[in-house]
Amino acid sequence: VDDVGIVEHSCLERPRTDEGYCTDDAGRLLGVATSLLAERREARRMASVALRFLARAHEGGSRFRLRLGPQGRWTEDPISDDATGRALHGLGTAAARSPWSDVRSGALELFEQAASWRSHHPRSIAHAALGATAILQVTPDHRIARLLVEDAADLLPRPALGSSWGWPEQRLTYSNAVIPEALLAAAIARRDSELARDALGLLAWLVGEESMGEHFSFTPVGGRDPEDEAPAFDQQPIEAWAMADACARAYEFTGDFSWADAVIRAARWFEGHNDSETAVFDSHTGGGFDGLERCGVNRNQGAESTMAAAVTLERARAMQIECHHAVRQGSARASSR
Repeated sequence: VDDVGIVEHSCLERPRTDEGYCTDDAGRLLGVATSLLAERREARRMASVALRFLARAHEGGSRFRLRLGPQGRWTEDPISDDATGRALHGLGTAAARSPWSDVRSGALELFEQAASWRSHHPRSIAHAALGATAILQVTPDHRIARLLVEDAADLLPRPALGSSWGWPEQRLTYSNAVIPEALLAAAIARRDSELARDALGLLAWLVGEESMGEHFSFTPVGGRDPEDEAPAFDQQPIEAWAMADACARAYEFTGDFSWADAVIRAARWFEGHNDSETAVFDSHTGGGFDGLERCGVNRNQGAESTMAAAVTLERARAMQIECHHAVRQGSARASSR
């Protein structure tokens, strides 16, 4: 993370500043730096850089430019729904959870300017909904966030009932767990028990589909359908990140330790409990490798993969502490009875 943004690509551990910066990553960084990793030494600087980048990327209305070149000029890449969804996810998270008032107010202002955006791309609208639900957790009567969540609940796909292939799309593609996570977040915001049941059922199906024995075997970059054999490669760190976030939300909602176990298994995927028995992060740099291959890893440590590793490992650490406390409290209550 330099003074412009978070560098998108790397060659091994060296940032490829010649390849520029991406709005997707700025949205991710803003959410990461203002929530789970906010106590880290560099978190405030990173949050400020990410927020400035998103403000610069914002064209007005709900439009965000996608990519900034190394010379400080925006590329000709078309407007991206994924980038907009992730920008709104990061902005909503920062508006709700940032420990720094200037970041909170700046993020909320930009979120409100852009949150009229809607998309029929499930993962894009799912990310936007997660940003909006974060705001509703602290400001339940926020009208703009409420409207986005209500519309997202209608746009997001539901489980494929009565089919052995329980996913609502013909293929699993990328960042799959964000769909049931967004459904669950919307259900909680709406107090909709039927939607919550659908969300948890869809997430449980995905956990089973992407498990092989005691470890996760994630959908590869090319996707997966009912006819494809597993395991398959190149598996992406973003799948482990999305799974950890979704299962952590399910645990928070239900208190069911099986969801906590899934969070920990997602982190262990980075540590080598995977189809190649290879660590997918660099313990010396803290960087995440860009993909799990049949015989090892793609050793480049790009922005998305590095954030995926950092967040998933930290989430699992926090989950282990929380579960330990929950078990102790349960034992104490049993003893008192």
